Amino acid sequence: MTAVLNAANEQAVALFLEEQISFLEIPQTIEAVCDRHRTDLMATPSLEDILAVDRWARDAVDAIVADMDKRATVLA
Repeated sequence: MTAVLNAANEQAVALFLEEQISFLEIPQTIEAVCDRHRTDLMATPSLEDILAVDRWARDAVDAIVADMDKRATVLA
């Protein structure tokens, strides 16, 4: 879960700095990614496991933000 939290935070902050999400959407997005993450806690994950979870979390942030953009467009 730590890798998910870290990757989601980094990606959300990057999107904020690119002005794609607001400051207050950072924690909302991170929470949504953490909620989507299935708990597959391993005692000793391999580097490949960590990198795969990192990539998944970053992709999940992008998907959530894209979904937020779609909803905002529909509501506008």
